[in-house]
Amino acid sequence: MRARSKARSWALQVLYAWESRGMDKPPSHILNDFEQERSISDDSRDYMRELVNSVAEHRVDIDGQLDQSLTNWRLERLSVIDRNILRLAAAEMMYGNAADVPPAVSIQEAIVLAEKYGTQESPRFVNGVLDALRKSVEKS
Repeated sequence: MRARSKARSWALQVLYAWESRGMDKPPSHILNDFEQERSISDDSRDYMRELVNSVAEHRVDIDGQLDQSLTNWRLERLSVIDRNILRLAAAEMMYGNAADVPPAVSIQEAIVLAEKYGTQESPRFVNGVLDALRKSVEKS
């Protein structure tokens, strides 16, 4: 598995733990513990940190954009896994370097995460929401 793909998987696990523990502290607390408990390659570590910190820093804006991209759903009603997969991809699309990671790559990587960690319906759902978000981001 490529370093960035692995970093996204690690970042998802950190965000899942953060949200499951109530999001009282910044995710950096969980991230530090996570890095000490797991063997994460240097190639993946930096990008994992970048993603987690981007979601933490811009979560309100990311959640707002995702809410607008959801049809007949509210973000808080989604599973923790689906919600955080969407947040990771949204952070990449909204605050990452599009020349480095094109939106189509962010969407495809999110679908892979949804296939691995989500339900049977997750990949198609994630694809639809992120495609709507991509169109919205490209307009602005």
